[in-house]
Amino acid sequence: MQDLDFRRKRRKSSGNKKKPRRAKRRAARRGLHFEDAKASLYFAQEKVRRNGAGIKGAGMLFVEILLACLLAVFLVAAFGQRVSTAGDSMSPALRNGDVLLINRLIYRIKAPARGDIIAFRQNENGHYLVKRIVGLPGETVQIVDGSILIGGEELTEDIYVSDIEYAGEAAQPVELGEDEYFVMGDNHAASDDSRLPSIGNVKQEDIYGQAWFIVSPGEDFGFI
Repeated sequence: MQDLDFRRKRRKSSGNKKKPRRAKRRAARRGLHFEDAKASLYFAQEKVRRNGAGIKGAGMLFVEILLACLLAVFLVAAFGQRVSTAGDSMSPALRNGDVLLINRLIYRIKAPARGDIIAFRQNENGHYLVKRIVGLPGETVQIVDGSILIGGEELTEDIYVSDIEYAGEAAQPVELGEDEYFVMGDNHAASDDSRLPSIGNVKQEDIYGQAWFIVSPGEDFGFI
C-alpha cells in the first residue's frame, strides 16, 4: 500500500512539474508567433520601400537620358550641320573638298555681318555655295578699278579681295534690298558669286548659316 501511495505521489508530483513546462512552451510559442508576424511585416514594408526607390531611380535615369538626347540633337542641328566646299573659290581660307560645320543658330540671334563666311543656296535641290559677305542690306556696291566701293567709298576692312579683274554686274552700282547681301569668293578669279547674274544678290532666307569649323583631317582642321 505504501508503494502504491508512493507511486501516486510521484505521478502527482511529476504531473505538477509538467504543467509549468507546458505553460512555458505555450508562452514561448505564442511569443515566437508574434515575433514572426512582426518580422514578416517589417520585411514587407522594406520591400515596398525598395521597390518604390528603384522605380523612382529608373524614372530619373530615363529623364536624364532623354534630356541628354534632346541636347545632343539640338547641338547637332544648331552647330553640327555639314557642308563641303567645291572648288578653290575661297582659297586660301578654304580648300576644295573641305568639310565645314555650319552654325545655323547664330543668324537667329543676330544679322549676318560683313566678312562672315556663309553657306547658302537659292533652290532646294541646288548645291550649297560658300562665300564671304561683302555688301550688307541697304548698301550700294560697285567694283571700280579692281576695288570694291560701298556707297562710293573704297572698302578695305573685312574683305580679302583686291585687284579684281572681273566686275560683272557690279561694274555699275548694285543697290541691295533690305534682306539682300552681296557675296564674293576670296579667290575672285575662280569664284562664281554675286557678280554673276545667275547668282546675284543673296537673300537672307537663302542663307543656311555661318561656316565656323573645318572638320576635314589635315593641317586646316580647326576654327576658320
